[in-house]
Amino acid sequence: MFGLEGSRKSGESVAIVDTTILPASPWSDLQFCVAAWFRSLPRYNSPMHSSTDHSAGSNPDSAAIPDQSRLAWQAEGARFNAFGKALRRRHGGRVQRVSIDAGFTCPNVDGAVTTGGCNFCDNRSFSPSRRIRLQRVADQLTEQIGRVQKRYSDVRGYIAYFQPATNTYAPIDQLREIFDLALNSDDRIVGLAVGTRPDCVPDSVLDLLQELAVDHDVSLEFGMQTVHDESLVWMNRAHTHADMINAIDRARDRGFECCSHIILGVPREDHAMMMESAAEIGRLGFDAIKLHNLYSVRGTPLGEEVLAGKVEMMRREDYVQTVVDFLERVPPEVIVERVSGDAPPNYLIEPKWCADKQNIRREIEAEFERRDSRQGDRYVPPKVKPSDRPRPADATPESIRNRIDTRGRLPVLKMQ
Repeated sequence: MFGLEGSRKSGESVAIVDTTILPASPWSDLQFCVAAWFRSLPRYNSPMHSSTDHSAGSNPDSAAIPDQSRLAWQAEGARFNAFGKALRRRHGGRVQRVSIDAGFTCPNVDGAVTTGGCNFCDNRSFSPSRRIRLQRVADQLTEQIGRVQKRYSDVRGYIAYFQPATNTYAPIDQLREIFDLALNSDDRIVGLAVGTRPDCVPDSVLDLLQELAVDHDVSLEFGMQTVHDESLVWMNRAHTHADMINAIDRARDRGFECCSHIILGVPREDHAMMMESAAEIGRLGFDAIKLHNLYSVRGTPLGEEVLAGKVEMMRREDYVQTVVDFLERVPPEVIVERVSGDAPPNYLIEPKWCADKQNIRREIEAEFERRDSRQGDRYVPPKVKPSDRPRPADATPESIRNRIDTRGRLPVLKMQ
């Protein structure tokens, strides 16, 4: 598992990125056509060919939305750089993510680095695609796109999201095949999102994603979780923050988005420690973040500890305050793809409040209003710009490389 990607309510199978429905109009059609034309241009997705705002407070080294500055949200009066609106600006209309399960596993499950998996993880609790029988890629996309269309009438495009488990944990020829299947299965697929671990991105994977990003939106989502190694040990992640630094320093500035998942409320992490994770987002030059409250689900080691009274979850009011504190320290051009996570009622143990996602977001926005602050207000640029950081040698563990080289064909590829 690469992160606590918040699930929808039980039975739903699509990750909703924006709930505001804009009416169809000739103007929205024109926006979409212009956006489509921009996407057809060479290197459309490259950060080096973008229109980043280099004004005070912005980070010129971070990837920018190609057709508009990543600081457009400030002119709109928003308090943070929300993902849904960023996608609208980029594509000229609503874009939805649809989850794909390709049957991957994780290095901390199959013994490459350890066994048991993350202590908080049941993939079914956060990934809609893993709660149903494994299907062909095209069938998964067709089914989920159909469900989205029943809910929204104005969707312009879809992002194929390889979500559960470690979605780079396979030979490069299989990764190319599975990603091509998703991108070419439907003309409405505009991009690809790939969830992974920091220790499972060999240079060959980064080269492949860079190639795909020439013609598509591509996002590589890292389960950074925290900068604190003791917390990573508690989670049974079996990688270190040094692995994350090595991975992002090799992945940055390749033309695709680099997103970091962060978990807030880890036991024994105080406020100052969580703010250290916030500072790392700007220091390492991430393009996007997903914030998750730590939550517990049934059938996991963490769930058992919570039921036994050994671990307490973060209080709602503390989480809201912490999210605002966190975002105030994040560069203003970083896209905020998520501000909380949840699980279906039949999986969730605690905290119960995380199921109230809409109101949690409203409370976060209200706290920004109360403070009269916004994302980036307390951001301190690093002494060394992310673009000036040297690109290190590939430090992917040999045990992971060996397991990749010897693994069989991905389950979903056997079905094609």
